[in-house]
Amino acid sequence: MQVFRLKGSFQTLDPLLPLLFDHGARGLEEKEGEVWAYFPERVDLPLEGEWLTLPDEDWLSAWKRDLKPVEAGPFLVLAPWHQAQEGFIPLVIEPGMAFGTGHHETTRLALRALAGRVREGARVLDLGTGSGILAIAAAKLGARAMGVDIDPSVIPLARENARRNGVEVEFLEGSLEALEGPFDLIVANLFAELHQALMPAYAARLAPGGVLLLTGILRSKADGVEEALRAWGFSFQREAEGEWVLYAATPGV
Repeated sequence: MQVFRLKGSFQTLDPLLPLLFDHGARGLEEKEGEVWAYFPERVDLPLEGEWLTLPDEDWLSAWKRDLKPVEAGPFLVLAPWHQAQEGFIPLVIEPGMAFGTGHHETTRLALRALAGRVREGARVLDLGTGSGILAIAAAKLGARAMGVDIDPSVIPLARENARRNGVEVEFLEGSLEALEGPFDLIVANLFAELHQALMPAYAARLAPGGVLLLTGILRSKADGVEEALRAWGFSFQREAEGEWVLYAATPGV
């Protein structure tokens, strides 16, 4: 088994992940400061990284064995081969194929924030949906959920994850600017600069009294997001895990 090792995380390398699968990657694994992409053989990749050769073993079985369920508020994020546990809302997500498995701090922050804010029947938008995990979580809480991503390759994966979880979610390729609001809640796990650029669109598509949940933000980039929120009349609370921040914001009156 061949491994292409890149410096970074799922979050920082998110734009590159579809390229790895396009070149034949069989799976991805996030390690401390690195992402490992598993290939049956070495290929020519237009990326900076290092190739490793792993011993001949059942690497997929080992990877599945080491991947653990993740708790996030009332949710338990499970791979399809995990067993559900009483007392949790199960979220069954196929890992590795798109960002959003619950193993990253930003996904856990968003899941915990959703749990306390989604109302029955609310119209919820998950922007940059990836695996669909946040839209699926909102649907399990009784929302009318939609997931949108500019990457068309993740949409079939998100739909399959929704099917696994027995919920109906509308998944679309596209951008926030192309959508019609209003939404009662918008959750977006993106990077700080993109949140700042999208702030006018957030404000335009959020219903009066709605909630905006923004994460994917490093502590070092948080000041710029706070400035943009204030400039567009939002009041907000800040939550954090590790080096990552989430803002729960509401429009001013």
